[in-house]
Parts: sequence; C-alpha cells; structure tokens
Amino acid sequence: MADGLFGSGSEASGDASAPAPPPHYVGFWYRVLAYLVDSWLLMLVVGGVFALMSGWQYYANWEQVYVEGEYRGTRLIDFLVTWVLPALITILFWEHVLATPGKMLVSARIVDATTLQAPAPHQWIIRYLGYFVSLLPLGLGFLWIAFDPRKQGWHDKLANTVVVFKKKT
Repeated sequence: MADGLFGSGSEASGDASAPAPPPHYVGFWYRVLAYLVDSWLLMLVVGGVFALMSGWQYYANWEQVYVEGEYRGTRLIDFLVTWVLPALITILFWEHVLATPGKMLVSARIVDATTLQAPAPHQWIIRYLGYFVSLLPLGLGFLWIAFDPRKQGWHDKLANTVVVFKKKT
C-alpha cells in the first residue's frame, strides 16, 4: 500500500510482514515557512509578468492607476495573471513533484491521506479551491493544522490529502 513513498517498512527488520512505519506529518510552522517562500516566489512571477506586459511604469504609476481610477489594463488579463496563473503554477508543481518550492525546502510532500501515494488530479483542484475555504473564516482552516492529529488543514481534509516529510533514502 505505501511502498512507493515510504517503503514497505520491512527493509529494516527483514520481516516481510512488518507494517509500514507511520508517516511523519509536517506541522504548522514548517508549513508557514513553506507558504511564505511560495508566496514570495509567486509574487515575483506575477510581478514579473505585469512588468513584461506593461513595463515598469505599471509600478511607478500604481497610485494613479488604482487610486485615481485611470486603469489602463484589461480586467481579464489581470484576472488571468493574478488568479489563474498562480493556480496553474501551484497545481503543476503539485502534480509533477508533489510539492511547491517552499514544501521542497522543508522536505515535504503532499500525498493522498488514504494511500500515501500521489493524489489524483481532481484532488489537486479540490485542494487548491479548499485554500479559499480555509482562508474565509479568518484563516481558521489553516490554523487547524496546528491542532489536527494528522496536521491537516481544511483544504487537506476536503481533498483527502496530508503533508508528510519526504522519506530519507
């Protein structure tokens, strides 16, 4: 069942019937660190895209653009760059390496809570949308990680995923 990511558990003891060791769940503060790294990197990507599209004057005139209402961009492009692009980047990282750069920094992986294997594609989408559910009640769904026995936030529970430390080989 958990052979792929965590091994069968029988290597150390030599006993083929030995159960797999339980996963080591990644706690709240490691996940906060991963989130901060990921947010910073996504900010650089989104900011870079806007700078490429509009030049640096986009940032030089931000007050004029937003405060005075002289908006020159298209709302569709802004939506795609600020909402869809980060979602695609995040989900593609999850799909291909089971982690974002921040999670890789803390040696964490996102796995299916039942099988401890790579989640199905629909679980990634549910997990990402679950971020908004976790955020809405003043971030309580993220704070839940600190108190949950398996360190699951609400987005993890909705998608049936857990964040575990990568097994050392």
